[in-house]
Amino acid sequence: AAILIIDGKEQEFAGGQRNTTNNQMELMGVIQGLQAIKNPSKIRIHSDSAYIINAFIQNWIKTWLANGWKTATKHPVKNQNLWQELLRLIQPHQVEWVKVKGHSGNKYNERCDKLAVAAIPY
Repeated sequence: AAILIIDGKEQEFAGGQRNTTNNQMELMGVIQGLQAIKNPSKIRIHSDSAYIINAFIQNWIKTWLANGWKTATKHPVKNQNLWQELLRLIQPHQVEWVKVKGHSGNKYNERCDKLAVAAIPY
């Protein structure tokens, strides 16, 4: 799930898939939000996903790219297709990555959690 705020207007995105992981769905939330941004922009992406935030803040992405999509321990990076799509989508933008603590009362994080749970296919 994602909430996109442009000029004070909110747009919500949510979706679910069977046979997936939380990390895949976290990536899909960011991807969906980015797909809705049509013009190069200065954007701030807030997430409670250490998997996503650390990939950029701790430069995992640079390591993966330098290692041919292998981790520092030489294993293939999981979710490469999603990471590659995310990298493609952020290219025209100036992006700031912000770690949000989950379940800590952040209204947008709490709303995203509710959207994500409601979108789980049973």
